[in-house]
Amino acid sequence: MDLDSTKEDTLVAASAAGTAVAVTVVTELLLNLDAALWLRVLPLAVYLVYLFSRKGGPYGSLDTPRTWSAAAVVTGVLAVGVAVV
Repeated sequence: MDLDSTKEDTLVAASAAGTAVAVTVVTELLLNLDAALWLRVLPLAVYLVYLFSRKGGPYGSLDTPRTWSAAAVVTGVLAVGVAVV
């Protein structure tokens, strides 16, 4: 594992973890909702998919750490939306 790969993994992991914390803060503290645990940790699933999809093969133009980080944030926004409904 090289340094660039480690930086990319850390970026996606930090985005997913930060989004999971943000979902918890928004639902539990700001909106005073009792959101299910699976809903609050849903952004971490994006990171797991990222990890297990990195098999060293040719990657597409959208398969970048920035795209995976954005996917984690979008998943978090969707999780808050589901919790509100």
